[in-house]
Amino acid sequence: MSSSIDYGRFDEGRAVNYWELDRTLEREVRRIYTADEFEWAESRLSAFGECVGHTIADNADYVDDHGPELEPYDKHGEIQNLVRYPAEQLENERLAYEMGIVADSFEAPPGRDEPMPLSHTLAMQYLLCYADAGFDCPVAMTAGAALVLEKFDDGTLGEYYDALTSREYEGLIEGAMFLTEKQGGSDVGANETRAEWNERTGCWRLYGEKWFCSNIDAEGTLALARTEDAPEGTDGLSMFLVPHADLEDGPVTKGDLLEDGALEPDAVNDQLYRRLKDKLGTIAVPTGEVEFTGANAHLVGEEERGFRQMTEMLNLERLSNAAASCGIMGRVLLESKIYAANREAFGETIDQYPLMRADLVDMAVDHEAATAFTFEAARLFAERERAERRSAGTASAADDDAYRLMRLLIPIAKARTARMAVDTASYGMEIHGGNGYVNDFVTNRMLRDAQVLPIWEGTENVLSLDVLRALEREDAHEPLLETIEERLETVSHPALEDAAETVASEYRDLAGALATLAAEDGEYAQLSAKRLAHYVFDVFTAALLLAQAQAELEDGAGRLALVARRFVSNELETDDARGITSGDRFALEAFESIVEYAPADPETLAETVSADD
Repeated sequence: MSSSIDYGRFDEGRAVNYWELDRTLEREVRRIYTADEFEWAESRLSAFGECVGHTIADNADYVDDHGPELEPYDKHGEIQNLVRYPAEQLENERLAYEMGIVADSFEAPPGRDEPMPLSHTLAMQYLLCYADAGFDCPVAMTAGAALVLEKFDDGTLGEYYDALTSREYEGLIEGAMFLTEKQGGSDVGANETRAEWNERTGCWRLYGEKWFCSNIDAEGTLALARTEDAPEGTDGLSMFLVPHADLEDGPVTKGDLLEDGALEPDAVNDQLYRRLKDKLGTIAVPTGEVEFTGANAHLVGEEERGFRQMTEMLNLERLSNAAASCGIMGRVLLESKIYAANREAFGETIDQYPLMRADLVDMAVDHEAATAFTFEAARLFAERERAERRSAGTASAADDDAYRLMRLLIPIAKARTARMAVDTASYGMEIHGGNGYVNDFVTNRMLRDAQVLPIWEGTENVLSLDVLRALEREDAHEPLLETIEERLETVSHPALEDAAETVASEYRDLAGALATLAAEDGEYAQLSAKRLAHYVFDVFTAALLLAQAQAELEDGAGRLALVARRFVSNELETDDARGITSGDRFALEAFESIVEYAPADPETLAETVSADD
């Protein structure tokens, strides 16, 4: 049984191993990996957590102040589309990609006969976001582009797939996803970029502009465009891979660009990087505007299937967004624990005061909940993709149920965790006082980086409408309710009895809410969509945490029972007089276990259940 962590021995949340300090992530990874996967991965995740906690974290602070710069034209006025990066950013790229952050989930890594599940890249991205959520954007899109080519390319773009999944930095290309247009935004069907077939050159050419292009200079960009005579709306969109350079002999890799990043003028694809956005945060990823002026492009898959294909990438991107949210929450929580354990006020470190103890407990419980929900969705996603790889696209009934549940959970994971990350980062800044507001301290950057997470890959309103679509088109409520019920049936320990009764009651109310919306008109369903998404998160997460707590109690560990009970109390119970008259001292009694990972005796928990009522 692990001992508690003494956060007072650290000065700040750097020059540490993030994997070793984040026992929440370790628990979730151990839960969703097979035994042999975890045995292989543990040392590698530890090595990556060490690397992020030292080199990548320091480099990220420098990059935030000295980010990429765009030089669209050379000295002769020729278009060059050159983005210059500080050396620290290039070092971070080399370290992350060569440690397998993308490759290991697509091609069998050393020591294994098959790739790791896609949940593995998400675990590594989570750790990366302890240091730099901006850099995680290119990483996530590189994995997403690789997934699209793996699923839909007929083999003609094999060189691009190999480069996207390269373990050698010199042979690597990064991916991107250019969706947003000024007149479209979330309404992707309004996109106006067009694709024309050029008989003379035997390739497609793109014309139009993309308005919010993250990783603007990616060597393997996926973009949606409308071919001639294609219908309006999303049904008429096709997917294209747009190379960085207009070359016929394959992708331009990092090794080709390492000297100064520039291409010869006659090698530049017919596009213009107009400008980089002056963003609040995520400085490491250059985001800008791109004008296609006849850019050479390769059709991916079938014509007019582009949006459906892009949704496969979008599922992974939304999970990456959720993993990033959890990573930011983990870093802010770590910084807050360390600061509170060292900062003295009125003769005591501030983590000894009841209000701060309650705040840290609730921040930790939020982090636990977000991570559990995200990695359960990641487990379903990874299992579905692995089943498709092994069965050449055919799915069993069990796979179908997992897919329907995954379709519901992924937009909810992205929506809820993004909001939680912003709230956590904001309060982490407050804990640090004036220093937290200053750019010299990492809480400033964590909040700026977190603020984009509710926007990337769909706003909360857009995601809530996607939840309605999953319920209407996939009957996703069926596997949802079945899974919640199955989890609650496993809970029997006395320490969880009251919490389980609360969740069972809310489960019945949730089922009623789902039935009500199914019978109402579309306008009312949309009006309720956001509340429903949050309700599903709360009930599903509560059942998930209770089931995990039951398993840990059977193994003699009680900490997660405390986490589950606090989550249920915070999200699903309503106390008289705001709880002031309840006599509840939970945060004081559970502080060491929840915040410092101290062991909790199951027998003691069972004896004190009534004290939490």
